[in-house]
Amino acid sequence: MGERILVVEDDDRIRAMLRLALEDEGYEIDEAPSGEAGVETMRSTPADYMIVDVMLGGMDGYECIRQVRRFSAVPIVVVSARSDTHDVVAGLEAGADDYVTKPFQIKEITARLRALRRRVKRGVEPMDEPPSDEVVLDSGPEGDLVLSAASGTVRRGADEIHLTLTEFRLLCELAAERGRILSRSALLDKVWDHGFHGDERIVDVHVRRLRTKIEPDPSDPRVIVTVRGLGYRLDRR
Repeated sequence: MGERILVVEDDDRIRAMLRLALEDEGYEIDEAPSGEAGVETMRSTPADYMIVDVMLGGMDGYECIRQVRRFSAVPIVVVSARSDTHDVVAGLEAGADDYVTKPFQIKEITARLRALRRRVKRGVEPMDEPPSDEVVLDSGPEGDLVLSAASGTVRRGADEIHLTLTEFRLLCELAAERGRILSRSALLDKVWDHGFHGDERIVDVHVRRLRTKIEPDPSDPRVIVTVRGLGYRLDRR
C-alpha cells in the first residue's frame, strides 16, 4: 500500500492532473475541493503528505494549513499562483514545509515530494555528527531546552514542543554543528535536499517559526543566533 497524499485544490482540472501524475509515482491520492474539506479529511483519515493551493474559495489555503498544524505535523507543500515574496512567505509562515509557484511542472511537484519522503524516511541520518540523545541546548528559568534526536522530541522543561518535520530537522542540523555558522545555502542543501532550485527565503521563514517555539523571547533569540551576512549558529551554552 503506497503513501497517501491529500490534494486540497478547488480547480477540478488541476486536481485530476495531480491525481494522475502522482498515482503514476506510486502514491495514493485523496482529494479535497476546499480548505474546510481538507481540514476535515486530515482529521478523519490523516494522509502522509498534503499539497495545498492557497487560493481557495471560502477558507483559503493559509487558514487550512494553520488549522491542520494545530493537530498534525504532516509535511505540506503549498502551491500558489502568486510568486510575490509576501505570498510565498505567508504560505511558509502558515506552516508549510515547501512551496511551488504556478504554473508548475509535475516533475517539480514530484521532486519536492521525493525530497520530503527522504526526509521522513531517514530522520536525522544525514547529519555527519548527530547530537547524542538528550542534549541540553539551552538553560534558563523557563527550564532546559532538551533535544532528543533518537526519539524525535524537543522539550522545554517538562513540556514537549511540537515541531514540524522540517523544523525538527533544521534544529538537528544546527545542533550537529553547534557553535559553527551554517549558511542559508548549506541549510537548504542539508534540510530541503534541493538546493539547486531552492530559495533561501524558505530557510529564514523556518528559522523564524522555530524561534517562536523554542526561544523564551523570539525577538531577542539566544539559542539560534543570526550572523549577519553569513547565516545561523546554534550557540553553545
